[in-house]
Amino acid sequence: MEWVFNSYYTLIAATIVLLVGKLLVNKIKFLQNFNIPEPVAGGLVAAAILYALHAAYGVVFTFEKPLQDTFMLIFFISIGLSADFSRLKAGGVPLVLFTAIVSFFIFIQDAVGVGIATALGENPLIGLMTGSVTLTGGHGTAGAWGPIFEQEYGLTGATGLGIASATFGLVAGGLIGGPVARRLINRMGLKPLDAETIKAQAAGYSDDDPEKSAGDVFEHPEQTRLITASSAIETIAMFAACLAFAEIMDGIDEEYLFNLPKFVWALGGGVILRNILTFVFKFNMFDRAIDVFGNASLSIFLAIALLSLKLWDLAGLAGPVTIILIVQVVVMVLYATFVTYVLMGRNYDAAVLAGGHCGFGMGATPTAIANMQSVTERFGPSHKAFLIVPMVGAFFVDIVNATILTVFVNFIQ
Repeated sequence: MEWVFNSYYTLIAATIVLLVGKLLVNKIKFLQNFNIPEPVAGGLVAAAILYALHAAYGVVFTFEKPLQDTFMLIFFISIGLSADFSRLKAGGVPLVLFTAIVSFFIFIQDAVGVGIATALGENPLIGLMTGSVTLTGGHGTAGAWGPIFEQEYGLTGATGLGIASATFGLVAGGLIGGPVARRLINRMGLKPLDAETIKAQAAGYSDDDPEKSAGDVFEHPEQTRLITASSAIETIAMFAACLAFAEIMDGIDEEYLFNLPKFVWALGGGVILRNILTFVFKFNMFDRAIDVFGNASLSIFLAIALLSLKLWDLAGLAGPVTIILIVQVVVMVLYATFVTYVLMGRNYDAAVLAGGHCGFGMGATPTAIANMQSVTERFGPSHKAFLIVPMVGAFFVDIVNATILTVFVNFIQ
């Protein structure tokens, strides 16, 4: 028996999932400590309920796929519209170096996943879904690549596998980041600062400091964003232009180029439009509105993706996936300790950056921020880390990740 939800009912169901997720996150400390997103918390509960109904009565629920795809594209456009290349100047050489370090790790993450999956006799695409698709990419990238792996390459249950792996990564990234940074700091012989010293250092950090303003939006993702009707309309127009660009380029790409996923063109369109408007036309981008629309779209997209999960398709993959994910955690710890920390200078900032890399290398930028805050609250501020990690983790890494994943997929196929 199949129950089909049209776009209206799909949207209603998604908002209910989000409200349940918000309630769970507010009430359960574990979900707060590990930065589990509200759509994931509510969505996994909904997926479990739908699984129980399927097991008991054979019911299958079908939700509006085009609606899910549209919100996914809007989310990736918001990343592109936030990618202001002028910010590279504020980060300087350390930002470029850290981006290179992270980019090389993405390649290693995928190589490890594909290698172990192949050795275990599984589809190599499972290695990508337990590699940078979900760990560096997070839930948004997992939800984007999952349907592609299912429909174009026949990997059954790819979306569910991706959501599960991304959730594991969030928890793992939150668990390992702080200890990795603290171990490196202890090796340097640094001692925790007393509360008065930390307060005095923070007081000397001016609100006018460009480093603070560059990373402040990412340090406080829950802060109120004040937008106006006119800025909302301008932002919607930019999203519409990028959606049109993605639609046109997807058709051209499928016929003449590399057949890249549509969301790659959506993200690229956002990057191009952002930098043309700011550099050529000196247009003052309203980042707050972009942030609001992007985050709301991600939440709705994830809620619909989780409602569409068929958990019964994942049962046979539990063993191999667990092995791959455990190895990925070990690789992340070793890389952050012996590569990120060493190449970034073997100092306090480098240790904080290593903890942050564990956060978004296994989970997401908020996890990275939480990791760094847990360290700086005890050992003092690291303005360099809070400038670099949010910029790299928020958008530069998504561009690199999409490129590397496309290369891997084409090589595997």
